[in-house]
Amino acid sequence: MSEGEQPTVYHPEPQSNVGKWILIALAVVYVGASAFFIYAQHGKLEKVTQDQTASQKQIDDLTKRMQSAEADSETLAQQLGMTKRELATRAAELQRQQQVASARIAEQAEEEKKDVGAVSGEVGSVKTDVGGVKTDVAATKASLEATIAQLQHTIGDLGVQSGLIANTRGDLEALKHKGDRQYYEFTLLKGSKPQAFSTVALQLKKTDPKRGKYSLDVSADDKTIEKKDRNQSEPVQFYTGRDHMLYELVVWTVDKNKVTGYLSTPKNAPIPVTATPQ
Repeated sequence: MSEGEQPTVYHPEPQSNVGKWILIALAVVYVGASAFFIYAQHGKLEKVTQDQTASQKQIDDLTKRMQSAEADSETLAQQLGMTKRELATRAAELQRQQQVASARIAEQAEEEKKDVGAVSGEVGSVKTDVGGVKTDVAATKASLEATIAQLQHTIGDLGVQSGLIANTRGDLEALKHKGDRQYYEFTLLKGSKPQAFSTVALQLKKTDPKRGKYSLDVSADDKTIEKKDRNQSEPVQFYTGRDHMLYELVVWTVDKNKVTGYLSTPKNAPIPVTATPQ
C-alpha cells in the first residue's frame, strides 16, 4: 500500500447470527401480514352470512306469495276474469319459479359453505405458521442469551474490571443485542496511518503472530498513548473525553501485517466521526 493511499477499514459482516436477525425481521413482517389476512377473511365470513340471510328472505317472500295466491284464488279469478284452470296454471308457474329459485339459492349456499370451509382452513394454517414463527424467535432469543451467559469478565491492562469479552464475531453480535455498550469492529494494517474509530484513532505499530502479541498507538484528547506488547483477546483500556469515559479494545486475530478486533465505548459516548488519516 502506498504512503498516500488511505487504508480501507474492513467491517466484516457477522457470520454466525446474521441469519437469525434476518429471521427475526421476516418474522415481524410475516406476523403483521398474517394479522391483516385474518382480518380480511373475517370480513368475508360476515358477507357470506349476510348473503345467506338475504337468500332466505327471498324464499320466505316467494312462499308468502304462493300462500296468498292459493287463498285468494277465487277472488283473483273474478278480478282478472281468469278461469280456475288458468289460475291453476299460473299458480303452477309460480310454484315452478319458486322451486327454481330455491334450487339456485341452495346451490349458492352450498358454494358459500365450501368457501367458508376453505377460509377456515386458511385461517388455521396462518395460525399454525404464526405459531412456528414465534417458536423460531423464542429459539433465537434463547440462543443469544446462552451465548451471553458463556462470555466472561476479565481485568483489563489498566487493572480495571472489564465488561463481557467477545472472542468471535458471533460473541460480538450477542453483546450488541444486549445493548449495554457501543461496539465498532476494526481491521488495522501495519504501516498504515492512524484510523478513526468513534472519537479516537488507532495505529498498528508491530505484530508478533507466533506469540499472539501486538503493539499499537491510541490517539485521543490531543495525545497519543502507546499500548505495547499487548496479548490477543486481552482487554486494552484507556480513558478519554471530558467525562473520563473508559474505552476498551480487544484484538481477535494477530497476523503478520494486520490485526482485527473491536472497540467498545459507553452508550453515552459521542457519536462516531468519519475515519480520516491523522
